[in-house]
Amino acid sequence: MADIFRILVINPGSTTTKVGLFENENLIKEKKISHSSEEIGRFASIIEQVDFRRGLIDEFLKENKLSPRDLSAVVGRGGLLKPLPSGTYRVNHDIVEDLKSCRYGEHASNIGALLGDSFQKDFGIPAFVVDPPIVDEMQDIARFSGVRDISRRPIWHALNVMAVVRQTCKSEGFAPDKENFVVAHIGGGISVSAIEKGRCIDVSNGLEEGPFTPERAGALPTLELVKLCFSGKHTQSEIKKLLVGRGGLVDYLGTSSMVEVAEKVKAGDQFFDEVFSAMGYQIAKTIGSYVAVLKGKVTRIILTGGGAHNQVLLSKITDYIKCFAPIHIVPGEDELAALALGGLRVLRKEVEARTYVA
Repeated sequence: MADIFRILVINPGSTTTKVGLFENENLIKEKKISHSSEEIGRFASIIEQVDFRRGLIDEFLKENKLSPRDLSAVVGRGGLLKPLPSGTYRVNHDIVEDLKSCRYGEHASNIGALLGDSFQKDFGIPAFVVDPPIVDEMQDIARFSGVRDISRRPIWHALNVMAVVRQTCKSEGFAPDKENFVVAHIGGGISVSAIEKGRCIDVSNGLEEGPFTPERAGALPTLELVKLCFSGKHTQSEIKKLLVGRGGLVDYLGTSSMVEVAEKVKAGDQFFDEVFSAMGYQIAKTIGSYVAVLKGKVTRIILTGGGAHNQVLLSKITDYIKCFAPIHIVPGEDELAALALGGLRVLRKEVEARTYVA
C-alpha cells in the first residue's frame, strides 16, 4: 500500500493566509483566513506577524482534528531570496536569516518559510519552499539589456509556470527534460517564459517588460517615458504607480477586470474591443519572441493564469500563435497544489531537496 503523506501548505498574502491540507495529491481541507487592517496594523513589519499567523494555522489544524505531529511536511510559499534554480528547497538557517532580515526585500510571501520553520523547530517536521518568484535560470545572453548599468532580471510566475509544465508533460506523456515550451501566465501581471528541457532560459519580467496587463504598463517607448518622467506632471511615486498598479487596462479603461472588459466587448463597445485586442496582440507578439529564443523548437505553447479562463482574450491571442505549435490551455493557478506537489516529490524521493546557500 502506498504511503499517505499529510502535507500542510501555507501561502501568505498581505491581508490573507491561505492554508491547505493535502493527503498526497488530494486537497482535503483548505481555508482562506482574512486579516483586517486593524489586526495587521498592530505589527510594524511583515516578519513580526509570524506568531500571530502561526496561532491561526494551529486553529485550522484543531478545527480539522489534527495535531502538527500528524503532518509529514509543511510547505510554505517561497519569499524574496537570492536568485536560485527551480526546485524544492529545505528550509534551513540561511533561508530563515535572509528572510528575517529582508535582505532581498520585504514581502508577505517571506513568512511562508518562517511559518514552516516554526513547525520544523517545534515538532521536527520537514519544511520546504517551492519555486519562489525569483527563480533565475536565465542564460547569460538573455541578461543584456542594451545599457551597461542595467541587467535584465527575472521576476515571474515561476510556481505556476513550472507546475503547469510538469502537469502538461504528465498528461501528454512528455519527458520534461527533453521538451521545450513557451508559457504565458496571464493575470494581473503577465510573464512569458521559454522553458528549454526543464529550465527557464529566458522570461519577460512580469513587472517591467512584455505586454501591458490589466494593471501594468509593460514595455514602453523609452524616450517617451523619459519625457513623461521629466515633464513635471508626475512625482516619482506616481510614475511607478502608473507603471505597476494603474497602467494597462486600468489606465485605458478604468478597470482591471478582464471579465468586465470581455462583457463590454461582447456588448459591442468598440474602444474596449480595441484595447483588449491590443493586449492580446502584445501577448501574442511576446510569445512569438520566446518561440524565437527556442529557435522554433517548441513542443507546446501553454496559456495559463486567470486570464486563460477568458475566451474573448484567448481568441485574440490564439489566432496569431497557432502557426508556431499546438496550444495547451491550463486556466487559473492552483498555488496550494503546486506547493504540495513540490513537497510530495521530495517525500516520495522522486527528487532531492535543494540546499539554499546565502
